[in-house]
Amino acid sequence: MTSTRTGRWVRLDGTTNTRDLGGLPTTDGGTTVPGRILRSDNLQTLSEDDVRRLVGEIGLREVIDLRTTAEILLEGRGPLRDVDEVTHRHFSLLPERGHHTDVFAVEESDPADLPEGWLESLLPRQVAEHDEGEPPAVRSYLGYLGQRADNVVAALRALTATDEGASVVHCAAGKDRTGVVCALALAVAGVGHDDIVADYAMTAEVIDALVAKLAASPTYAEDMVSRDVTSHTPRAATMDRVLRLLDERYGGPTGWLETHGFGADEQARLRSRLRE
Repeated sequence: MTSTRTGRWVRLDGTTNTRDLGGLPTTDGGTTVPGRILRSDNLQTLSEDDVRRLVGEIGLREVIDLRTTAEILLEGRGPLRDVDEVTHRHFSLLPERGHHTDVFAVEESDPADLPEGWLESLLPRQVAEHDEGEPPAVRSYLGYLGQRADNVVAALRALTATDEGASVVHCAAGKDRTGVVCALALAVAGVGHDDIVADYAMTAEVIDALVAKLAASPTYAEDMVSRDVTSHTPRAATMDRVLRLLDERYGGPTGWLETHGFGADEQARLRSRLRE
């Protein structure tokens, strides 16, 4: 059988940016454990073989979906939604109008009929005055933390809900929203600043294929073709800056988490997901 793994990458037919958070060094000389938490781009186009590999070989049991309600309804039901063993949880990192907190119930009740107004469902994000001088990507990431701290914490909390099997965190590209949540998870696990930044920047290795994949979807095509590939490419300096700002303002990512209600006990449970 051909291995689906190349280093930390998990090679699948239907994704281009799936990798394991295991195998990263920690500041105390340890290593994060493979097969516990994965990060990925959109899972809508997984093949039957992908589903078999994820569920049967890797042991996937939980999907943490960071997309907006509009994205989920526009993209439609993905193949993992038909797998009873896999629990889906939704935590949008962008402000939204409406009260459809159970997006998957909406999806199942009338998946073919997108409610009127969902395309305009995103609220304008406010930029804190002290962040106005930051680069656009840094401002966006700080916006997730500033305006949807509840769902950032909820996504991390969901990763502690099971002790068995693997979880996957994903958005559309698996680089921005996913990058912020995974950076916090790795910080809790004890992975150092430079290795967190390097994990974030790995998406640049597959950016051409990733942009091509998203451009094939009507949901994302306009954004993909209206800008060049370089503008979509994650830069190490972006995550480096976000982490340094968290250091300055909160004493680090774990300090931000403590400030927002994700304290020592929950951090210990999350750490145990990525550490022996």
